[in-house]
Amino acid sequence: MSLSGRWRIVETELWDSDALDLVAPAFIEFGEDGLGSFDFIAVQGELDCGEVLRHGRLGVEFSWEGNDECDPASGRGWAVLEEDGSLRGRIFFHLGDDSSFTAMRGGEPTQ
Repeated sequence: MSLSGRWRIVETELWDSDALDLVAPAFIEFGEDGLGSFDFIAVQGELDCGEVLRHGRLGVEFSWEGNDECDPASGRGWAVLEEDGSLRGRIFFHLGDDSSFTAMRGGEPTQ
């Protein structure tokens, strides 16, 4: 099963659901071409990603570049597909915060 597509971020370790959806519904999206994007709170990023096996589970690792409240931001992250169909991972901000996240398949694709 591919991880490609849009995943709705439903929970994080650091931010509550009201904060996650501050500007728009929070999501992370992986394309078949190894590119992707995410948006949560006031953070937006473009991903360079690839599918991997992580502890025997289908996963993805990525680096990202974007902005956090209009300031340049970058980092890295990873996620794995859980048995219940959810995506669980961690996103890191370069020289800043990091947080776990949980996402569920769904949402409209980006244009």
